[in-house]
Amino acid sequence: MLDATRTLPAAPGVGYKPQHFSQILDDAAPVEWLEIHAENYMGDGGRPLAQLRHLAERFPISVHGVGLSIGGEAPLDADHLARLKHLLGWLNPASFSEHLAWSTHDSHFLNDLLPLPYTDATLARICSHIDQVQETVGRRMLLENPSSYLAFDESTWEEPAFLKEIARRTGCGLLLDVNNVFVSATNLGFSPQGYIDAYPLDAVGEIHLGGHDEDEDDHGAPLLIDSHGREVVDPVWALLDYTLERAGPRPVLIEWDTDVPDWPVLQAEALRAQAALDKVPA
Repeated sequence: MLDATRTLPAAPGVGYKPQHFSQILDDAAPVEWLEIHAENYMGDGGRPLAQLRHLAERFPISVHGVGLSIGGEAPLDADHLARLKHLLGWLNPASFSEHLAWSTHDSHFLNDLLPLPYTDATLARICSHIDQVQETVGRRMLLENPSSYLAFDESTWEEPAFLKEIARRTGCGLLLDVNNVFVSATNLGFSPQGYIDAYPLDAVGEIHLGGHDEDEDDHGAPLLIDSHGREVVDPVWALLDYTLERAGPRPVLIEWDTDVPDWPVLQAEALRAQAALDKVPA
């Protein structure tokens, strides 16, 4: 089932945006791979698919899904899964990932990735959904840790242990979003370094970085929002260093999905990711 013919390099990648197409082809350094959102490429024909086919001839591609609702209580959407299978089939990407979250209810799609309680029942449901996805698309998927703004009283698992057990049961890999760790740690009051220490780093196939916005909750305490709309902040870069020291080199993605900047700004973030990787022994 697992497709090992293509892999991502342990190098910087960026989330691809069509306005950067020409500049990426002219001067991509230090970017060595690109990520796309699956749902933007499930149509038939047109310029987006033509550009993607062209980019895929030069760059390894990571496909990141946001619409499967892996954690939802309802069965997975068969039509969505079929379109995803078609995309992965012709593109043959180097990586495919989804979120540990839910986004559908009673056939309605919610424009957000919502958190889950970490219980045995949730664990069994997620594992069943991942098994179905991997069997259908014929390749291993990576599962991304969420950014959290609240904790569930009924949770009986810590998040790193929950993700480790999912990977053990299903054979899936993990996508470690370091910014999400920092956001959740700030919002929920735990140590981000302690989270990394407990995380199953051997299962990590990608690392993500992104910007977040700062706010306050109703009691005046700091509240961070995972926005993907600005530069990565220094404490998140420091947490990346901490992670790479323990995990070794990994593919590192810069995510910037709102208020998308000009290419040189995104390229500068990728250069900083390359500098972090350069400090880690191979």
